[in-house]
Amino acid sequence: MTEHIQYSPEKDALVLLDQRYLPTREEWYVCKTVNDICEALVVMVVRGAPAIGVTAAYGCYLAAREVAGVADWKPALAAKLEQIASARPTAVNLRWAVRLMQAEWSKHPEFSLDELSAFWLAKAKIVHAEDIETCKAIGASGAGLLADGDTVMTHCNAGALATAGYGTALAPIRAAVAQGKKITVIANETRPFLQGARLTAYELHKDGIPVKVACDNACALLMQRGLVQKVIVGADRIAANGDAANKIGTFGVALLAKEFGIPFYVAAPVSTIDPETADGSLIPIEDRTPREVTHVGSTQITPDGVGVFNYAFDVTPNRLIHGIITERGVLTAPYTEAIAKLFK
Repeated sequence: MTEHIQYSPEKDALVLLDQRYLPTREEWYVCKTVNDICEALVVMVVRGAPAIGVTAAYGCYLAAREVAGVADWKPALAAKLEQIASARPTAVNLRWAVRLMQAEWSKHPEFSLDELSAFWLAKAKIVHAEDIETCKAIGASGAGLLADGDTVMTHCNAGALATAGYGTALAPIRAAVAQGKKITVIANETRPFLQGARLTAYELHKDGIPVKVACDNACALLMQRGLVQKVIVGADRIAANGDAANKIGTFGVALLAKEFGIPFYVAAPVSTIDPETADGSLIPIEDRTPREVTHVGSTQITPDGVGVFNYAFDVTPNRLIHGIITERGVLTAPYTEAIAKLFK
């Protein structure tokens, strides 16, 4: 599944499958400006750290096209790049992609705006293609961790829809299935945005991989009954010590996995590891609009005037993580040393 992020040369636009309407409707969201890109990121037309990075890379190209005709275009373009980089605070791939484009610009200060635009579009297409290959490499790294007959629990959506294609947490599952192993998935519903129920179940069912949706608060019972053999989740940022930020509720799943002796893995590309963030306490946690909690669709489910917590992420301490599955192999504790060696 790779068609959900598309650059359209006819429209000179980035076209995104609007994940807000899945699984019952497939609609497309057209991005022609930086404001369009930022809106798509904030309201979660597109979400998932690698997919955010790919979207941001194309956003830099659109930013360059948008400042055409501005006399002093360089500071105007720099401001638009910062607007993209600041659209969401937790996913490190967002700023990573913008920094990548900025670095390429700094290598070619002589470029005209048209030359820079063409260069960035080509680079965005490379980032897009490389992300798919990276996900497949994550799958190859992690497939051996799964045994024939395993049931794998996952939290949120870290599949094809969260990347350019194939997925991170779902990559080892897809690779194991391709090897002939029978793998079943439990997709936690993942309140309040229901990415597991709406998105993980959607893409696995579409691909013919057996999946059942579970309420978030059923995790302990399912593990207690021996219905879960492995847990694999994605990550939006991994600190230098291996602490991993993922969708809210992941920390609780990791605690339960520890209680029941179930291996808990994080699957993510190396670009999601942030060596500049020493530990998880320094990862910014996005606090989203209360409406996502107070309403399901257009239906209000909480009384007027009652406050809510809507933190989008939590941080799982490295001591609860059995391994970090990357395109360059599976990292194991001690993570500070493993990650430092990786970046050397």
